[in-house]
Amino acid sequence: MAVASLFPELEPKVFIPELVTIKLSEVVFEEDIYPRAEHYPELVQQYAETMESIEARRHFISVTTNNRLLDGKHRWLAYRKLTDGADREIQAYKYPVSAWLECFDLANDLNGEHGKQTDMRDKERNAKRYYQYGVTTYEEIAKRLHVGKKKISEWLSRTVKEERERRNEKIQALWLACYSTDEIAEACSCGKATVSEVCSEEFQKTLSNKPMAQHATDFDPPLYNVWKQQEKTPGMRHAGNSEVRWVDNLLYLYTDPFGIVVDPFGGSGSTIDLCKKRFRRYWVSDRKPIVEREQDIRLHDLTDGPPSLPRWQDVQLVYLDPPYWKQVEGDYSNDPTDLANMDLATFTETLAGIITGFAKKLPAGAKIAMLMQPTQWRAPEKRYTDHVANMLRAVPLPLHMRFQCPYESQQCTAQMVEWAKANKQCLVLSRELVVWEVS
Repeated sequence: MAVASLFPELEPKVFIPELVTIKLSEVVFEEDIYPRAEHYPELVQQYAETMESIEARRHFISVTTNNRLLDGKHRWLAYRKLTDGADREIQAYKYPVSAWLECFDLANDLNGEHGKQTDMRDKERNAKRYYQYGVTTYEEIAKRLHVGKKKISEWLSRTVKEERERRNEKIQALWLACYSTDEIAEACSCGKATVSEVCSEEFQKTLSNKPMAQHATDFDPPLYNVWKQQEKTPGMRHAGNSEVRWVDNLLYLYTDPFGIVVDPFGGSGSTIDLCKKRFRRYWVSDRKPIVEREQDIRLHDLTDGPPSLPRWQDVQLVYLDPPYWKQVEGDYSNDPTDLANMDLATFTETLAGIITGFAKKLPAGAKIAMLMQPTQWRAPEKRYTDHVANMLRAVPLPLHMRFQCPYESQQCTAQMVEWAKANKQCLVLSRELVVWEVS
């Protein structure tokens, strides 16, 4: 029986929603019925900051009878970001739909009415989903997506070819993210031979010669060991997240195209974006990935030991930007195993153990870079604590280079300035990148 025969009435219906109160944990996101493929972390952050205004305008999320999300993914993620893992009650529009076609029809209509609009790439993807689920006439699909029949014909005429291309893109994306051949084959429903063919040496050679891979575009090579920036690069804001230009310098100096970069303090995921731009493979994790990038950033706590990588021999750079002791104490969690919540001796010992643990896994010549800032303002009695000196004493590895990384525009608060004047103390603004080489 064709799938379409399960839906004899193909004319879209009008459904009246009920405004209900549900628990945030009850909302279920399913890619199968959601019409938009991508979401935008910056928009999630913006919605989290303006949630009261959004709710005042009654722009609530929309769900099905069984609480599957129909509209409002960015708002749903913003709620999760605000609650930081806790549950809460939210208001939502509940529509009396449950069958796949009704849900998908309604989701397409709702996403076209407000919020972030579905673009033509989404509509093309949705046209093929309609077709695969049994709505096979171009007229019906065109009506549901509010596009012309000619456009539907154009999209579906290349379905097989494009599905293969999309599968190959997914294979390559997973390979760049350092998934194993077995994991990629399972995720893409293909054989391991296909994975090897798609990620062949020819593929790597072609991309490694691109200007972006060679840092020949959008980049000024560093000439000195002082990497001063006027101000922080715009983008995602996250407590302690790295300056992307400093990481780009490290990629230029210490990695080759398709070399593996490991970042176990993933933060906002900027290392992922940069590695994609420069055609580096990456393994990025965090003990608590932010919700808007939980599909990209692996869940891993370094205090449990080094991560498991398919090919340690291909790792060229480990980049560490950990939470530094009292500077962010309690900002991430109240867990005593969180680096920021440890006493100083345990913090130093644990961090040194993490570095030496990586060194045991890495091939000779690989680099371990750590971004450090002394602790002062939040230290006991505001005593200057030089983590650089502590780590250099604790880590038995050859020192390759030390880079100074100041922001010109960085300012202290008036309270800090008055304290410094009253106590004849200098305030700490410096950051330092320390690079060790594995011998």
